[in-house]
Amino acid sequence: MLEILDGNIAAQSSAAIVNAANNELWMGAGVAGAIKAAGGSQIEADAMAQGPVEPGACVVTAAGRLPARVVIHAAVMGQDLKTSADYIERATRNALHVAEELQLASIAFPALGTGVGGFPVSACAEIMIGAVRSHATAGGTLRVVRFILFGQAAYRAFAEAAGEMLGTPVDDPPDCPLSG
Repeated sequence: MLEILDGNIAAQSSAAIVNAANNELWMGAGVAGAIKAAGGSQIEADAMAQGPVEPGACVVTAAGRLPARVVIHAAVMGQDLKTSADYIERATRNALHVAEELQLASIAFPALGTGVGGFPVSACAEIMIGAVRSHATAGGTLRVVRFILFGQAAYRAFAEAAGEMLGTPVDDPPDCPLSG
C-alpha cells in the first residue's frame, strides 16, 4: 500500500523512517534536523560512525526517542550538498532493500533531495514512486510505503505523480497537523 501524507516524518510510527542524508552522515537542517531534534543526537553519532558512504548508499541506526524502530540514513547527496536523479533513485532503492533485509512491514520516506539538495519536487516524486513501483513487483515484507511530505506543494506533486504513474487518483490530504 502506498500512502501520501502531509506531515512530520519524525512523528511517524512506521517501522523505519528514512533520513535524507549526506554521504558523511552528519545531520544538519531539514529532515535530518527534525529527526535529530526529536530522536536525540545519538542517532547522528551512530550514523556518522558508519560513514562516510557513497551517495546512494544507506546505513541503519536505532531511532532514539522517535516512534519508529529504526532510521535508514539514505545518502542522497555528497559533501557539496548537491543531489541528482541517480542519487535519489539509488538511495530510494537501497532504503527499500534495507527495509526488506530487516524484514520490516512499513517505511516512511521524505521527498529525498528536495530540501537542502534543491532537486525539483515533481521530478523527485516520479523517481521515488517509480522505484517503489519497481520494488513492489518483487514481493517481500514491506506492506506499507509512506511518503511524508512537508507542505501542500510537495503533497500535491507526489499525489499527482502517483495518480499518473499508478492510475490511482489521490484525494486531498487528510488533516495531518504538523508537529515539532
